[in-house]
Amino acid sequence: MAYNFHPTVLREYDIRGIIGETLGPDDARAIGRGFGTLLVRDIGDRRVPLVAVGYDGRVSSPMLEHALVEGLTSAGCNVRCIGMGATPMLYYAEASAEEVDGGIQITGSHNPANYNGFKMVFRGRPFFGGDIQTLGKMAAAGDWVDGAGTVEKVEILDEYVDRMLGALAGIDAGALSSLKVGWDAGNGAAGPALEKLAAKLPGEHHLLYTDVDGNFPNHHPDPTVEANLEDLKALVAEKSLDFGIAFDGDGDRIGAIDGEGRVIWGDQLLMIYAEDLLGKLPNATIIADVKASRALFDHVKEHGGQPLMWKTGHSLIKSKMKETSSPLAGEMSGHVFFADTYYGFDDALYAGVRLIAASARLGKSVSQLRGEMPPMLNTPEMRFQVDESRKFAAIDEVKARMTGGGVPDHFEVNSTDGVRVNTPDGWWLLRASNTQDVLVARAESDTEEGLERLMGQIDEQLALSGLERGESVGH
Repeated sequence: MAYNFHPTVLREYDIRGIIGETLGPDDARAIGRGFGTLLVRDIGDRRVPLVAVGYDGRVSSPMLEHALVEGLTSAGCNVRCIGMGATPMLYYAEASAEEVDGGIQITGSHNPANYNGFKMVFRGRPFFGGDIQTLGKMAAAGDWVDGAGTVEKVEILDEYVDRMLGALAGIDAGALSSLKVGWDAGNGAAGPALEKLAAKLPGEHHLLYTDVDGNFPNHHPDPTVEANLEDLKALVAEKSLDFGIAFDGDGDRIGAIDGEGRVIWGDQLLMIYAEDLLGKLPNATIIADVKASRALFDHVKEHGGQPLMWKTGHSLIKSKMKETSSPLAGEMSGHVFFADTYYGFDDALYAGVRLIAASARLGKSVSQLRGEMPPMLNTPEMRFQVDESRKFAAIDEVKARMTGGGVPDHFEVNSTDGVRVNTPDGWWLLRASNTQDVLVARAESDTEEGLERLMGQIDEQLALSGLERGESVGH
């Protein structure tokens, strides 16, 4: 029987929609049937595929899980249900067990409470882009196999927490005993794992909002928006803590502040992780997305690493890590990926433990590490509405102008993902979002005057394509 998804649901990096409007149980069932069919066909007669399934703390997640499991088993897959937890716990269930062939997490990530969606891993690799579009084509054609899989429920929370503690191996627990850290789970799915983790970590730990509540009553669970870090800042100040860590709704993105309440942005966290890692893995390739500060790429070089600028998107970054054997990668959005003594997926809880480890190994407080970073002036990520049919075309026009002559010799153009232009003032970026009908802009300079000139260049390029920056829109 054929099935058609709402046209907005099948996206570049994941599947996402609004419950009761664009996404419901029938979609989950069709996703399960399609994903299961692909696994059955890929594995063939060798064995029955096994898929791990988890879900976040949203009100709609158990309903979608039930339908998803129905779809998977009806395609002939066996299912291992790990219950409610952070997305990285599902990634762990998939990566750590040889017998597991795929994984699906039901999660709306940091989106509003009425959203939900799916993140998937297929035989050890990210499932995105063309893979997701294939599910849509299969559903429209009713191109599914039939079978009857089994379902088992497995508890892996304790095992997952113990595995994360491995990040502190070789560090004297006594050296960490005076550490004081604040944590904000934002009422997201990472709360239960955080409670267990904090109880086992050396030092003193103060926790906020670990009770899972899909309505997010305290603040929106997106740690890349500074307003969502206010409660954590207040906690760090009140208790005189060394630093604070925050998570998004499904625990795969990290936010952080130092002991003085300064935000440590995604690229700045990566500077700390890179400095620590390059001490034991010299010459390693460290990957960051095109939105990251020039200071990060310079820092990696200074500490003997090979910086690699790559496309934005957690699935794209994970794929590039495998291709280049990179032990560490990150994005401005707070996704940090450790393949060094870990599995290469984005895990904010593990990244929190690695921040403790990095500070201890480097012999510097997190506030000192943040204070040593060069004071760059940069814009936030600006996102503005552009018609879907124009967004990629506009970027191609900018690219053609910036590489077609008439541009000063001292301008250096990088077209890895959109257009990033280095100038004596700093750099500016224009790229098309893969998940929304928006263009994304960012600029960075050493001076206010330089930043103004860079913004002027962005506005000039937009005007030449018949566009204007206008008012920035949210995620």
